[in-house]
Amino acid sequence: MVRTVVVCEVQVPFVHGGAEIHVRSLVAQLRARGYETDRVALPFKWYPKDEILAHAAAWRLVDLSESNGRTVDRVIATKFPAYFVRHPCKVTWLMHQYRAAYELAGTEYSDFEHVEDDVALRRRLVALDTQMLGESHRIFAGAANVGQRLEKYNGLSAEILYHPPVLAERLRGGPARDYVLVVSRLETIKRVDLVVEAMTMVRHGIRLIVAGHGTQGANVTARAETLGVSNRVHFAGAVDDETLIELYAGALAVVFAPFDEDFGYVTLESFLAHKPVITAADAGGPLEFVEDGTNGAICEPTPAAIAAAIDRYAADPARAASHGDAGYERARLITWDGVIERLLAD
Repeated sequence: MVRTVVVCEVQVPFVHGGAEIHVRSLVAQLRARGYETDRVALPFKWYPKDEILAHAAAWRLVDLSESNGRTVDRVIATKFPAYFVRHPCKVTWLMHQYRAAYELAGTEYSDFEHVEDDVALRRRLVALDTQMLGESHRIFAGAANVGQRLEKYNGLSAEILYHPPVLAERLRGGPARDYVLVVSRLETIKRVDLVVEAMTMVRHGIRLIVAGHGTQGANVTARAETLGVSNRVHFAGAVDDETLIELYAGALAVVFAPFDEDFGYVTLESFLAHKPVITAADAGGPLEFVEDGTNGAICEPTPAAIAAAIDRYAADPARAASHGDAGYERARLITWDGVIERLLAD
């Protein structure tokens, strides 16, 4: 019987995003169900590239089979390189691998190029991932998109295991106001700039509110000024939970159009707030939940297509509300009880 659980977390200092929220939520949910649970974290640095293997090796040195004379019954690892940890009953709930060395290699979102050193490092990382993940008692993927990558690159199968967002029980619907909402870290791969540029083409009097911060914050803000839409785009920065709940409740729709996202809390948060989601055809994880014309809109990843989707909802708020309600019916079926039961099963 499982009584003690350790959740392993990779922590980039000063960064707090979906992965960090996910780990803390898992720990809290395990504790709420009576499991003695703790979190073990190691920092991660991916530059220069020589650091990647060193940080993976640091996790491999860690043996969590027992601690302070007590047996640890189950270890749950979530992303690279935490699953390098040693434990006789390691379960991996994979949020993502080191994506820059996998499907992002050769794109603008990765610093891995087709040069000898990079190719060799990629091969080494894939081989090590295959070995370390293969040690797992069970492998779960946080989304089908993640599982498909694992099968493609490592030849390993995973069970799909979705989880509710941390605000699931607090989100609520509300009357739609005159804005669409973006909730995202401001990073290149999140493509917030596409939505900002779309605002130059939106015909209705709709504003854009962007909640989040990141390394590209100054660039995206400058882009809004250059395009002449600063008066229609409000960058709210990092907001507290209560403010975020209010923003979701008042939105006409939520725009979430990242490139090949793993999972993305935003989709489920939007649905739990009864809001439709406008996403892109290459968004990855959101496409596992968004059905075009039923609970949201799937469009090409261009400003013009995003603007057209926003205008359609602005012209027909009743349709937006109906799609939001359909999204809620999809999201409410995902619960923590089912997650915990599967993670701790023998």
